[in-house]
Amino acid sequence: MLISKIIGDKRRYRQYRARVGRLPEDYRTAAEAIERYLMHFVPADNESAISEFEDLAELFERVASDGTPIREVVGDEPTEFAEEFARNYTKGGYVPDKERQRLLHGIERATGEREPG
Repeated sequence: MLISKIIGDKRRYRQYRARVGRLPEDYRTAAEAIERYLMHFVPADNESAISEFEDLAELFERVASDGTPIREVVGDEPTEFAEEFARNYTKGGYVPDKERQRLLHGIERATGEREPG
């Protein structure tokens, strides 16, 4: 199942979700937004996938308890923060826009939705 490949151990994932659920609302919202973004990266393995989420929960638990502002954690470019965070757990899973477009155009050509070339 694809979701199992992304999240790894379901029990540990549920524990992670419970931890995030206990965060103050603004920290929970930020952690969930980063989680959604991280789902677009390919984990090196199931252990890396769940470890990534557990570390995200730990980070937000720590900054919430310290009262650290969210922007101080993620900076002005949250995507850069999330992508750097993901690099610790993935095997080059981030797909550049150029490659996404290449795939889209290839599928469109294959299905006759786009002219070759």
